[in-house]
Amino acid sequence: MTQMLSSQDRCAALTQVVGDVDVALGLPNEAYLSADYFEEEKRKVFAASWAGIGFAKDLPEPLWVKPIEFLGEPLLLARDREGQVRVFYNVCRHRGMKLVFEAGKQNVIRCPYHSWSYDHGGTLKITPHAGGPGNNICSRLEKDVTGLIEIRSHVFMGVIFINLDGKAPAFEEANAGLLQRWHEYADKPLTHTGSDSGFTLSLDTNWKLAVENYCESYHLPWVHPSLNSYSRLEDHYHIMQAGEELRPGVTSEAFAGQGTLVYSPMLADDGRRFPAFDGLDPKWDKQAEYTALFPNVLLGVHKDHSFAIVIEPKGPTQSVEHVEIFYAQPHVAEAEWQAMRDKNATMWKQVFEEDIFVVEGMQKGRSASGFDGGVFAPAMDAPTHVFHQWAASKMLAEAQ
Repeated sequence: MTQMLSSQDRCAALTQVVGDVDVALGLPNEAYLSADYFEEEKRKVFAASWAGIGFAKDLPEPLWVKPIEFLGEPLLLARDREGQVRVFYNVCRHRGMKLVFEAGKQNVIRCPYHSWSYDHGGTLKITPHAGGPGNNICSRLEKDVTGLIEIRSHVFMGVIFINLDGKAPAFEEANAGLLQRWHEYADKPLTHTGSDSGFTLSLDTNWKLAVENYCESYHLPWVHPSLNSYSRLEDHYHIMQAGEELRPGVTSEAFAGQGTLVYSPMLADDGRRFPAFDGLDPKWDKQAEYTALFPNVLLGVHKDHSFAIVIEPKGPTQSVEHVEIFYAQPHVAEAEWQAMRDKNATMWKQVFEEDIFVVEGMQKGRSASGFDGGVFAPAMDAPTHVFHQWAASKMLAEAQ
């Protein structure tokens, strides 16, 4: 049975979360179970932040479009004639008809209802018979302002991010901390090799449990024994940054995660390794980092490949992880690297599948009405606590 809190009790519970890690409690049960809480998160957490919704590789060339749904919103990903990725509401400005139903290349974006047509920059171009039979001109239509409704978007590490409410600081400003930390990777070309480098995982868990599990390495010895055999718990370090005030009333986003000092690049049977990104600091020869960019994107960087996971919340207790792997050099897409790419994808899929039992188990545990959100082990759980603080602060933003 979902435990519902009054507004006053919820505020009190969330206030306990934002305390110091050595005294704080975790998020209350309703944060993982309640449909009402989830609906509020859509506005306070996802719409107010830069949320991940998909991947730029799904728009392989100019004039390509892809319809998606995110948190019930019908969206349209498009690559314009200049190659820029754009995001629009997938809705005709005339009568609200859904515009695009299948991904592919389209010369124009045409509404199937009355054939109003738009270019890939969202500009309204054609309104057949809008002024009467044979007259395509309508006096009330200003084509420059009656185009598709565009949503602020940004591409980083192959992921398409959007800010639905239009009020967040610019992506580069809001996420300046991680962009600076990973400046060597931020502008590197990424090679995606197709279906062998991506997969999806369906989880019976709240989206937040997938994020907080990713933030920490504490679980490695028990959940990932194979990985821990060569990248041990003691070889890992914390990554965490709380939000910083950019100017009065405007705060940057927090991020958290973990890194390893003993990354060991995968070897082919003949001893080859994936080629590395150009111009990396030598520290990346043995270092790799795994960071959650709040709210719902999980990123990993290595000297020879990166990956991105977009967590799609499907409700308070269901999520889908969309996983894509990107390589440092384009020739890795060639057939001679196929077996090694398959091996790499299989390895990462095994790691992420091992986490399913844990995040679904924590979800089941949240049905215990007497559970108080749990405590944190400060030495091991500090990155997870940063995420809890961030999530609680978002929900408290208008309540205090």
